[in-house]
Amino acid sequence: MGFTTKLFAGALAAGLAAAQPSPDVQNRITAAIEAAAKANSTADLDYTAFVNPFIGTDSINYGDVCPGAAVPFAMVRVTADFTGYAPAGYIDDATQKCRGLSPMHDSGTGSSLGTYGNFEVMPMLCPGGFDTCETTLLGREQYRKNNTDDAYPGYFSLTLDNDIQMEATSTRRAALERFTFPNGTKPYFTIDLANDLPASFKGGVMDIDPENSRITLSGHWGSSFGPTIYTYEAFACYDFEQKFDEYGVWTGDQYGMDAKGLGMTHLNVTQLLYGGTPYQSGALVSFNDSSAPILARVGISYTSVDQACQTAQTEIGGASFEQVLNASKELWNEKLSKVEIDFANTPANITEMFYSSMYRASLTPSNATGEGQGAFANTTSPYFDSLYCSWDTFRTFFPFMSIHSPDVFAQMTENYIDGWRKQGWMPECRANNLPGWTQGGSSGCNIVSQFAISYHDQAQALGVDLSELYEALWTDGEVNPPEWDTLGRQINVYKEYGYVPFAVLDPSSTGRQTREASRTLEYAFEDFGIRQVALLLNKTSDIESYTNRSYYYRNVFDPSVESEGFKGFTQKRYSNGTFFYTDPIDCSPKDTNTSRECSLQADNTVGFFESSSWEYSWYAPHDVAHLIEMMGGNDTFIKRLDHYFDSGYYLAGNEPSFQAPVGYHYANAPANSVKRSRQLVYENFASKTEGLPGNDDSGAMATFLIFHLLGLYPVPSTSHYLTLSPFIPKYTIHNTYMNASTTVTVQGYDPNSIAYPIANGSAVYVKNVTINGKPAASRCYFDFYDTFKVGGDIVIGVTSDFDEANSCDGPVPDSLSTGGFASLR
Repeated sequence: MGFTTKLFAGALAAGLAAAQPSPDVQNRITAAIEAAAKANSTADLDYTAFVNPFIGTDSINYGDVCPGAAVPFAMVRVTADFTGYAPAGYIDDATQKCRGLSPMHDSGTGSSLGTYGNFEVMPMLCPGGFDTCETTLLGREQYRKNNTDDAYPGYFSLTLDNDIQMEATSTRRAALERFTFPNGTKPYFTIDLANDLPASFKGGVMDIDPENSRITLSGHWGSSFGPTIYTYEAFACYDFEQKFDEYGVWTGDQYGMDAKGLGMTHLNVTQLLYGGTPYQSGALVSFNDSSAPILARVGISYTSVDQACQTAQTEIGGASFEQVLNASKELWNEKLSKVEIDFANTPANITEMFYSSMYRASLTPSNATGEGQGAFANTTSPYFDSLYCSWDTFRTFFPFMSIHSPDVFAQMTENYIDGWRKQGWMPECRANNLPGWTQGGSSGCNIVSQFAISYHDQAQALGVDLSELYEALWTDGEVNPPEWDTLGRQINVYKEYGYVPFAVLDPSSTGRQTREASRTLEYAFEDFGIRQVALLLNKTSDIESYTNRSYYYRNVFDPSVESEGFKGFTQKRYSNGTFFYTDPIDCSPKDTNTSRECSLQADNTVGFFESSSWEYSWYAPHDVAHLIEMMGGNDTFIKRLDHYFDSGYYLAGNEPSFQAPVGYHYANAPANSVKRSRQLVYENFASKTEGLPGNDDSGAMATFLIFHLLGLYPVPSTSHYLTLSPFIPKYTIHNTYMNASTTVTVQGYDPNSIAYPIANGSAVYVKNVTINGKPAASRCYFDFYDTFKVGGDIVIGVTSDFDEANSCDGPVPDSLSTGGFASLR
């Protein structure tokens, strides 16, 4: 059941009854939005004041968001690490204990035990002296004080229940941490060498330099979302502003060992033959004076300890905490102000959700340029880590970036191309500098295709070679990798059969034989992305080949399968052509078999990745017209979509469902899409810790929400944006690289329409669309080239008359089989 704007306040108040975060966070945001609504200009606004970093940090829906101190796309994201299930380190659950503050995290991932969490520092009180400090994970765990956690872009703070406050701010590769102890106490710190969140330590080295109050650490750890045989290196350099009093090393385990070595300065645990983390190890230091906060500067690197120390000196040096914080906020304001909204007339909760989503949409991937290791050591190209995962982000994250930040998009595109140069195929789910598991295929194809379609005229100036971009695409589309679990696709059998067969003999490559139906659907759309660039570059023979292959989604559609009165569902298929029956309900929210495997497990037999046939059968974004035909025509298609939503199959937190709410556009019923857009926002998103419907997935969920609030939805690998009804009465998107600003105004905006169920008689449905004063050819979609690339004015007129607005009043959005996407501009 949805809630109105008025009810939202009650839901928010109920959320604040939890122990974290501090009520001051919401009070501060509310005051800032109220002040912005009264301001005469947006010129001097602090956009960071509208952001709630704690959205998605819950232990209910598991948004797995990192609320730590960070700058946009940074390597460093400083937050506290907690016991229990907390993949991003932090979680709002007050029953869990803090185990330290660490500088390396990812945000929004669902990777089992988590990722990074290396090099934790934990401030402690040890009244009995050095030898009595409990340094192991179990021994040093500490509850926090209720209602004290605080964060905003560039800043994080937490107060332990022993009254020690931990604060952090950061740069791209370094952080400044501040610790305030109760007066009259002796400050102690343990700095952890071995432990990370997934407990993947493979060995390392630590050194203490007491003369300079410096601790350096280095080691090897395992991937958080990839083969366990791979390891990565990480390095850290801690410089404390105050002089050490005592210093030494410690080693412990979970069976009672907690040994200290006062005065020792070196620790070598490079051989761990049993694997895992049999020993916990680190440094223990103390300071004499607690009357002033203790400052620690930490630099991290993927290349060397010396680089980590140099980075901390270069990026922070002698700057004060406030100076580093202000510089971080300046970077965030540059990002967040890419979209200016009408603060006075936008509901406050929409403003908060919007800018909080904008913030999360710039947390990952991590810009590790200059820090590449392995195949990427010394690369001259931009280098990004934490690509969790291309399967998640190609749908909304990169199309959103294309309308406001082509320069950053170009860097990430070059990163994908460089992956092809260095490893033979574009990266798919790189994590911890290592190849991660493939989920759908080579979704990077749709990412670089999106860039090429959007900025082919500017590509060279932006540092992207289109001929290399196409060669990388072609390789992913034609060359079979020896192992396709982490890079590339199982192209050989896909090309031979016209789908990915179940239980097929594949003598030339290997990979986990699962997800055959969903991989076929994804492969087909990836082929569409390649087709688009082939068309752009006039690769005549390839255009025909990839156009034909993009229709392969049809080959796993079994017209005989029935479910709940509807006929025709995707199914996996044997190499002899027969279908392997899977009940379309399997792995859906209505599946009552709680033991069924639905992800990357070897015993996932349903044929789909993290999804059901009910969900994935909608998936052909480039050719919905033929999908409608296969499902029985417009009327049946609309009834089936209604049943999908009303019967509980829809999952807003799952990427294959992203396009379903706008499916009505293709059946010439866009008012239905508007209704579903209101429903999905109000039933799945809110400004509270549990305000996401699932993992943020590296900004995928954030940008999915952003598009609906803006009243738009992208078709990836194209220049088309579908028109919905904005939740915001007026906004301007700034594409600073193109020196273009596009203003969208809702004519007849009705505050009563910002609710679900939609209030009777409220104007919400799209009546007409004009672009720079001229009527759009359709009120269902418009083109990137006419709008965000060149700037101008878009006016969306709305009406309360559902029937009047329930057609495109012109062409429906393009489908390939009906002549759509015939040319590019």
